[in-house]
Amino acid sequence: MTTETSPKTDELLTEVTPDWEPPMPPTDLIFDDGELLESKRHRIAMNLLIDSLYQHWSDRSDFFVGGNMFIYYSSIQARNRDFKGPDFFVVLNVEDNTDRQGWVVWEEAGRYPDAIVELTSPSTASVDIGSKKDIYEQTFRTPNYFIFNPFDKNSLQGWHLVNHQYQELQRNDRGWLWCQRLGLWLGTWEGTILRESAVWLRFYDSEGNLVLLPGEVAEQERQRAEQEQQRAEQERQRAEQEQQRAERLAAKLKELGVDPDSV
Repeated sequence: MTTETSPKTDELLTEVTPDWEPPMPPTDLIFDDGELLESKRHRIAMNLLIDSLYQHWSDRSDFFVGGNMFIYYSSIQARNRDFKGPDFFVVLNVEDNTDRQGWVVWEEAGRYPDAIVELTSPSTASVDIGSKKDIYEQTFRTPNYFIFNPFDKNSLQGWHLVNHQYQELQRNDRGWLWCQRLGLWLGTWEGTILRESAVWLRFYDSEGNLVLLPGEVAEQERQRAEQEQQRAEQERQRAEQEQQRAERLAAKLKELGVDPDSV
């Protein structure tokens, strides 16, 4: 028995062609919505993490650090403009291209951040620990995620991805959290930066040493050079005193009729 198709069915079949391709991701991406960080302290806290990590890894060029930068990870999300990027994130084993305006996953071989820090506040806390945390866990698969409120020294929390789920990290005896992907601790430090005195979130190396900012490294080197100069001056004065003692002894021996060279 021959099965015939109706004209309407034939029309539907002709609509699907082998040349059909899925829509491409949008190219008219925006990278600045004009919104500023919560406060001056939030801005300083973000730059502190960025600058100190670049200083710590000054001999490396295989990573990218972003701050308050959009991350685009899907066509739907990009078209809806429904997501803003983390306050601080790091992607490892990529070219450090500082010309990036944002992080566009489909232009970066599908790479997502390896570590993320959100500088939270009362107005963003529910999102940072809710929908954003879910995205970082379930979509980004970011191994390490941290949140910290620059106005609350006890607010540091962190998670590590285990079997595709975030497990909360436990603080060490100093109250620090270990970031496995970066090989660094995240902990608090009290001091003044850009005339702002606060308890800041800082990196510490595996031995517990504070990861310094470029200005702190320059100051440390200045102090070291000053100490070396002081030691050199002390050595010069000591040598001068020894020479003066030798000269006085030689003069005394001459007074006694003794040849100094024979002593």
